[in-house]
Amino acid sequence: MENQPVQIKKSKKEIIRIISILIVVTTIVKYIEFLFIRTDQTIIADNVITKIFCIIATLLAMKICGLKLSDVGLKNKNTFKYIACGLGLGIFTFAISYGLEMLVLAAQGKEPRLSAFITNFGLSGATSEFSLSIQALIICVIVNIINVLAEEGMFRGFILKSVTEHWGFKTGNHVQAFLFGIWHIVMCVLGVYDGQMSVVQAIVFAIGYIVLAGILAIEWGTCVNMTGVLWVGLSEHFFNNFIGNFLHVVSTSGTDEFQIIRIVISNFLSLGIVLLVSKRKSSAEKALQQHK
Repeated sequence: MENQPVQIKKSKKEIIRIISILIVVTTIVKYIEFLFIRTDQTIIADNVITKIFCIIATLLAMKICGLKLSDVGLKNKNTFKYIACGLGLGIFTFAISYGLEMLVLAAQGKEPRLSAFITNFGLSGATSEFSLSIQALIICVIVNIINVLAEEGMFRGFILKSVTEHWGFKTGNHVQAFLFGIWHIVMCVLGVYDGQMSVVQAIVFAIGYIVLAGILAIEWGTCVNMTGVLWVGLSEHFFNNFIGNFLHVVSTSGTDEFQIIRIVISNFLSLGIVLLVSKRKSSAEKALQQHK
C-alpha cells in the first residue's frame, strides 16, 4: 500500500477533518443506540443500527475523497483464497485457545463441555442469551456480516487507506488500530450506566478492549497491506465474532469463565502468525530485488 500512488484528492488537514467527523458522528450514533435504544437486548443482540449507519457514513466519506470500493480493498482479487485464509486462521487459533481452556477446567475437576447457544459478546460476559434456533442462528450470521462490513470498511478500508497515502502504512495502521480500540469502550460505559461496573472496573475493561481490539486491528491492517484487499480480515473478524456468540464453554462452576483468556490467547497467536508471514514475505521481496 505504501508504494501505491496517491488517489485521494484531499489535503492532510482535510483528511484529518473527514476522519474526525466520521468517528465522532458514528460514535454518537453508537452511544445513543447502546444507552437508549438497547438493540443489544433484543434478539438481534448487537448494535445493528450503528453498523448500518457506519456503512452509509463510510461510503459518503469515500465519495467525498473520490474513492471507490476497490480502492479500499473490496475488490475481486483471490477472494475465496483470502477468505479461506482468514477463516482458517480463526479456526486454528480458537481451536488452540478453546482446547487450553477446556484442559485448565478439566484439571480443576469442573467437567467442562462445549455448548452451542446464541449470546452477544462482552469481555465481562454475555449480556443476553438466546436458545439455539434457526431464526437466532440466521440473525447472528446476518448481523455479524453487517458488523464486519461496517468495521472493516471504515477502519481497515477508508481510514487505513486515507492515512497511509499521506503518512505511510505504519502510521495508518497504528491510527486505525487506536481508533478501533477506542470504538469498543462503549461496553464499559454501558456497564457503568447499567450499574454493573464501577468506574475503576470500567477503566480496567476499557484498557482491555483497547489492547485486544488494537491487536486485531494491527493484524488485519497488516493483512490488507500484504494482500491489497480486506478479505482476510473480513473473514477472520466474522469468524471471531460468530464463534464468541455461538460456541461456549460450560462447566460445573459457570459459563465462559475464562473467555477473556481464550480471546487473548487466540488474538496473540493470530497476530504472531500474521506478523511472521509478513516478515517472511518482506524478506523474500527484498531478496528478489537484490537478485535483480
